[in-house]
Amino acid sequence: MPALAALLLALGAAASVPAVAQRHNSNAPIDFAAQNIELQDRANRAVLSGGVDIRQANLTLSAARVTVAYTGEVIGGNPQVSRLDAAGGVTVTRPDQRASAQYGVYDLNRRVITMLGDVSLTQGSNVLRGGRLSIDLDTGRAVIDGSSVGSGASAPAGEGGVERQNGRVTGRFTVPQRGN
Repeated sequence: MPALAALLLALGAAASVPAVAQRHNSNAPIDFAAQNIELQDRANRAVLSGGVDIRQANLTLSAARVTVAYTGEVIGGNPQVSRLDAAGGVTVTRPDQRASAQYGVYDLNRRVITMLGDVSLTQGSNVLRGGRLSIDLDTGRAVIDGSSVGSGASAPAGEGGVERQNGRVTGRFTVPQRGN
C-alpha cells in the first residue's frame, strides 16, 4: 500500500520548471486530472479515464484513457513512473507543436513519445499527416512515417485540401510571402 500512496503523490506533485527551447524536462513531476482512477498496485499501474489531462513541464497529453506503468522501485518515497499508454483522441502539445493520433506511448526511460493511427503534426501553419510519429524529447526531433493502424484507407481531403494516402506521409508547408 505505501507504493500506491506514493504513486498518487508523485502523479499529483506540482511542477514549476522553466522550459528549455526544444528540450523537454522528462524528470519533472507529472500532474494529472481525470474523471476516474483505478489503482492496480499488484500490477504496478494506474488506469486514468474520462477526459484525462497530463502535464509535465511544458508538455501536455490529453486522451480518453491513460495507463500509467511504474516500476516496483521506490525512490524518495515515490514509485518511478516508466511509461504512459494513451488511447482515444490522443493529443500532445508542446509550446511550438501539436500532435494528435488514435494512440500514444510516452516512454519516460527513453524520453520518446510514439503516436499511432491517423497522426497529424502541426507546427505553426505547417501540417504533416501519416500513420506513426516518434518525438525524441531530448533533441526535439520528430519523425513521421506512413505506417498505418486500422483500415489504412485514404483519408478524405482535409485542412487545405491535403489528403493522406495509404502508406505515405502527406502535408503542406507554408511559404512566407515576399515582396516582388
